[in-house]
Amino acid sequence: MKISFDVDCTPEELREFFGLPDVKPMQEALLKEVEAKMRASIAALDSDTMLKTWLPAGMESFQRLQEMFFGQMGKK
Repeated sequence: MKISFDVDCTPEELREFFGLPDVKPMQEALLKEVEAKMRASIAALDSDTMLKTWLPAGMESFQRLQEMFFGQMGKK
């Protein structure tokens, strides 16, 4: 035997019926915190900061590459 029934209610009504807590305020607070952290991270990704961070390492690698090439050219 198979029995089925449909319940027409909102998610809030169903959550209340089952005794589940309303987590919407907690979600909103966490989303605000995540948004603030993302904005701070994005601010660190401006082009000036990225160049200052990456350029010294890139220039050092380029300099090593040049030294390697010049070292190989001098040997015969």
